[in-house]
Amino acid sequence: MKKWFWALPMFLLISCQQLPMQTEQKRVIEDYIQAYNRFDVDGMVQHLHPSVVFKNITNGQTGLQTEGLPAFRQQAEQAKQYFSHRRQTITAWKFSGDTVTIEIDYEGQLAIELPNGLKAGDTLRLSGQSVFVFEGHQVIALTDKS
Repeated sequence: MKKWFWALPMFLLISCQQLPMQTEQKRVIEDYIQAYNRFDVDGMVQHLHPSVVFKNITNGQTGLQTEGLPAFRQQAEQAKQYFSHRRQTITAWKFSGDTVTIEIDYEGQLAIELPNGLKAGDTLRLSGQSVFVFEGHQVIALTDKS
């Protein structure tokens, strides 16, 4: 018992130092999700790094990738036209240093007809995850997976 007892204060010190970082990361992600749900592109980009890389991966295939804040903003503005309502709900969190993975449930009502046969008014429901990589207090990479 005495052999590990000296390590307990160090473990507690490290754990306590990580909590403020995790709290800040969680706040940034919650801000992003709330802005996404409101179709608020300015709110979505407020914590993104100027060199942010965004990827959308569906069934293991990258369907969309942007590099840089202007490209992300343009894509986010275009995506607003596809849905009359959309909502991401966070169901789980995993923190690992500069990377935070959230599990999400997604629901959106289409505003337009899609080439795959879905029609305006149809509701789309998905589960997936979003991986946020931080550089300081900004998101440098965001990957959505479904």
